[in-house]
Amino acid sequence: MSQDIRVKICGITRSEDARLALRAGAHALGLVFYPASPRAVDIEQAKAVARTVGPFATLVGLFVNAAPATIDAVLNEVPLQLLQFHGDETADECVRYGRPYIKALRMRPELDVMAAMAEHPHASGFLLDAYRKGVPGGTGETFDWERVPRNPERPVILAGGLTPDNVRQAISATRPYGVDVSGGVEASPGLKDAGKVNQFMFNALNGDQGEL
Repeated sequence: MSQDIRVKICGITRSEDARLALRAGAHALGLVFYPASPRAVDIEQAKAVARTVGPFATLVGLFVNAAPATIDAVLNEVPLQLLQFHGDETADECVRYGRPYIKALRMRPELDVMAAMAEHPHASGFLLDAYRKGVPGGTGETFDWERVPRNPERPVILAGGLTPDNVRQAISATRPYGVDVSGGVEASPGLKDAGKVNQFMFNALNGDQGEL
């Protein structure tokens, strides 16, 4: 298992969960600014979480087809280092905020992954997530890991149905830049489970080097 894997724990709603994730070794924390999500946060919640995150951890804001004014309002109040676009945003819509961004690709059966990546030449990376019609993320489902590009030009983050039980296999099968987990380390939507977070991080970061 590669020691270089990066881990993002998404759907953080509480400062105590942010501290838990960082103590366990998470490199990035995700805040969901999508009102339909059970893990959605408002600006005040996000500011409270941000106060617990030091300068060497990445705070990520997740948006789904949000209006520019909505994103601007968040950026004016919350110190996000990275944006994550989980909807149908075009490259122009993603770059307008002057922040690094990653683009989520929902792995519907007909998706040409490499072509979709080419549409976002300025993306810092791509998050590959399971596809369920009408649900932009957080499905708790996996997808066929054979579809993950090998040796891509830009970083690929694997998401979709990851848990402490399958993260080692997922990393071994796909060799991603990073992994992203939300529901797989929760006690209930938006509330992280300490045991699951710690086990996920241990399995992701401290697996047998020989497994790859």
